Amino acid sequence: MILRDDCSALDASDELSSLRSGFRLTDGEIYLDGNSLGPVSEATSRRVNEVIDTEWARGLVRSWNSAGWMAEPTRLGDRVAPLIGAQPGEVLVADTLTFLLAKLIGGALELRPDRHIVITDVANFHSDIYIVEAMAARAGRPMTVKAIDRTTLDQELNDDVALVLLTQVDFRTGEMLDMKSITQKVHAVGALMLWDFAHSAGAVPLDVTGCDVDFAAGCGYKYLNGGPGSPAFIYVRTKWQSVLQNPLPGWLGHARPFDFELKYEPAKGMQAFVTSSPSMIALAALDGALDVWDHVTMEQVRAKSLALTDLFIDLIEDRLPGVFEIVTPREHEKRGSQVALRHIEGYGIVQALIERGVVGDFRDPDICRFGFTPLYLRYIDVYDAVERIVEVMNSEMYRDPRFTVRNAVT
Repeated sequence: MILRDDCSALDASDELSSLRSGFRLTDGEIYLDGNSLGPVSEATSRRVNEVIDTEWARGLVRSWNSAGWMAEPTRLGDRVAPLIGAQPGEVLVADTLTFLLAKLIGGALELRPDRHIVITDVANFHSDIYIVEAMAARAGRPMTVKAIDRTTLDQELNDDVALVLLTQVDFRTGEMLDMKSITQKVHAVGALMLWDFAHSAGAVPLDVTGCDVDFAAGCGYKYLNGGPGSPAFIYVRTKWQSVLQNPLPGWLGHARPFDFELKYEPAKGMQAFVTSSPSMIALAALDGALDVWDHVTMEQVRAKSLALTDLFIDLIEDRLPGVFEIVTPREHEKRGSQVALRHIEGYGIVQALIERGVVGDFRDPDICRFGFTPLYLRYIDVYDAVERIVEVMNSEMYRDPRFTVRNAVT
C-alpha cells in the first residue's frame, strides 16, 4: 500500500522540486489540466510586463528595431528547437496551430503533385481533420483524405499517398506513437510525414532529427505554458526549406518586406513561413514561459512524468478497483504525460472533482482526462488527488444534477 508519507519522501528527493515556486498556483487546488492549458509562470509575467511597460509604452514603434520584435518568431523558434530535437534555424513561432498545419499541408501537397491521397487518423483532434480536408480540397487536383484506424496504416500506405498527418500523443487516451518507425514506413513509399506535437512538446522527449521527420507543428499553451491562444511553432527540416512553399504568403515572409514589392519573393529559411505581423504580447508570454527549460532537461521531465503517472494509475487501481477503465497504455514507451479514465458518468465526475479542488477535464463521450506536468506537480498532489477522487466516487457526488449541465468548454 502506498502511503502519503511515501509521496512526501519522493518530493523531498525530487530534483525538480524547486521549479514549482516559479509558477502561480492556487493554494489547496491540484491542477491536473496542464495538458490543456499550462499555468502562469513568474517569468511569463515579468516578460509580458517588460514588453508592455517598456518596449511598447516607451519604445513604441521604435521597438520593432530596438527591441528586436521582427526577429522574435525565429528567435523563439530556436528556443523551442531543443525541446523537439531540431537544429537551429528549423523552427518558427507564429500564428496558432491550425494555421501552421494549413501551411505545412498545403506546401507538402505541392511537393508530391502526382499523388492523390492524404492519410490521417480517425481519432485525430478534429481541427486537424477539418484543416487537412480543407487544404486537400484546394490542392488544385483531385485528392482523397482517408481518416483511418491508425493500426491499419501499413495496409493503407502505397505510392499514391502524398502525405500522412498524425498526432504523436493521442489527445484523448494519452497513447504515444512510435515516431521513428512510422516515419520510416511513410518514407518507404515516398510519402511525406507531418507530426502534430500538441500533446508532446514539453511533455516527452522528441527527436525530429534522429527520426528524419519532414514537418511538424505544435502549440505553445499546453506543456509549454505559453498562455491561452499562445502562438504555435512549426518545424521544417532544413532540406525542405528551399523548396517548400508557404501557401499563405504575407509581407513579412517576403525577402524584402519593406521594399513593398507587388510580386512575392519568399525570404530564406523559416522566415518564409511568417505571414503577418507577430503578436508581440503573446510571443512575450511564451518567451517567458520558455525560461524554465533553461534549468531542466526533457530526460528529467520524462522520468518524473512516468513516475507521477505510474503512481496515479497504481493508486486508482488500489483505491477504486474496477471503477474506471484505464485507457492510457501501461507501457512507458506508449504513454504520454496524461492518464485517461473511462466512466459512463465522466462529465459529472470531472465537474464534481473541480468543485473539490482537483482540476482535470472531460473528453466526449466518457473520458476523464488528467495531465501530469512535472515542472510544478508534486507526488503528494497525486496522492491527494486520488483521495478526492475516492471521495467523489464513494459519495456519488457526481450524480448531483448541477454537474450534468454542460459548460461551453468541457
